Amino acid sequence: MQMALLFRCPGVLLWVQENLPESWSMVFRWMDLSDWLSYRATGDDTRSLFTTVCKWTYLGHAHMQQNNEKDSRHMEACGWDDDFWEEIGLGDLVDGHHAKIGRSVAFPGHPLGSGLTSAAAKELGLVAGIPVGTSLIDAHAGGVGVSESVPLSYSRPKESDKEALCHRMVLVCGTSTCHMVVSQNKLFIPGVWGPFWSAMVPEHWLTEGGQSATGALLDYIIENHVASPHLANRAASQRISVFELLNKILETMMLDLKRPFLASLTEDIHVLPDFHGNRSPIADPKAKGIICGLTLDASEKQLALQYLATLQGIAYGTRHIVEHCNAHGHTIDTILACGGLVKNSLFIQEHADIIGCPIILLRESEPVLLGAAILGAVAARKYSSMHDAMKALNASGQVIHPSKDPKVKKYHDAKYRIFRELYEQQLAHRLLMAQALA
Repeated sequence: MQMALLFRCPGVLLWVQENLPESWSMVFRWMDLSDWLSYRATGDDTRSLFTTVCKWTYLGHAHMQQNNEKDSRHMEACGWDDDFWEEIGLGDLVDGHHAKIGRSVAFPGHPLGSGLTSAAAKELGLVAGIPVGTSLIDAHAGGVGVSESVPLSYSRPKESDKEALCHRMVLVCGTSTCHMVVSQNKLFIPGVWGPFWSAMVPEHWLTEGGQSATGALLDYIIENHVASPHLANRAASQRISVFELLNKILETMMLDLKRPFLASLTEDIHVLPDFHGNRSPIADPKAKGIICGLTLDASEKQLALQYLATLQGIAYGTRHIVEHCNAHGHTIDTILACGGLVKNSLFIQEHADIIGCPIILLRESEPVLLGAAILGAVAARKYSSMHDAMKALNASGQVIHPSKDPKVKKYHDAKYRIFRELYEQQLAHRLLMAQALA
């Protein structure tokens, strides 16, 4: 019996070969989940440049030599590094022109086979022949769904659409946050993933940063506070979210305490949000979270302050990523945000104030689904290119501008300095304890 197995990296393949030799010998295809779904839908084993480049060590820029063939059904998989597979002990994956890991690789949105097969159409309750394109995963589909969602007023004179695209960073904000930006030239940035050629937008290099815990961290801070159950009951009785109630509490506190602006409530509380390590730009899995400024106050107001300080810490982390990318060749000056956290107006405003650039929200409520629809439209040849489809189908919603109050900027610059120092202090403490235990 032969079978296809779904895995995401060569390290897992090596583990299977060493620990499950019988299963290894039975497998006829090793596939990423998104490639497996498109294969099941069409019977076409052409892989996506996204999955192969971002997760499978494929050298996507080898396809730069095949640009003239990008409308053909198949593109020869010329980016596999055979020496790499041999060196790590997986040389048999080279056999049959890389049949088990992908003989052909194509741009996202490339039409596969003859579309949906009869068998797949029957299973899905759809019509056979519906076009199916090579895939992206959720965050990157969201990137396609928002990257051209900018007002016309944001266009620059004498700047091409491809150049303008490179000034924008996409934030996909949920349990964690992905930070994606494309460039026309490859930029190697320490602590940031990439560059990946055509892994999101064809013929552009993708740089990808990230924060491992954002929405999950806010939930953790709220749910582990003694005031959380009472707060949740109050929110339910008012038929609003806990976040909306916390934002109201903060507004009231600002007025009662006669604060000049809401963010200033956290002058004594500082949060380093690396509770699950730092993915970017430090790339330190040993990093830990820090809350500086705790008291014995167990009230809802104190919970609100901890929530605000955590939200700000997340925004300082994004500022760090943006500054780091710009210091290594990017020119990011606009943020496009999507995901569950963008429904929180305070989250978005603090990000705009802290990063210092406008944040554009998508008009559509489901940008990941819109990105998937764009892939389908390109596969159906409704548009000549992914970028044309993005221009036609993306649409801007609300634009959140940074505060013009210089005091707000001065305040966040000071807190950002403390944010950076908290990690440096953590490194010093780590060294001190290592020396003590040596």
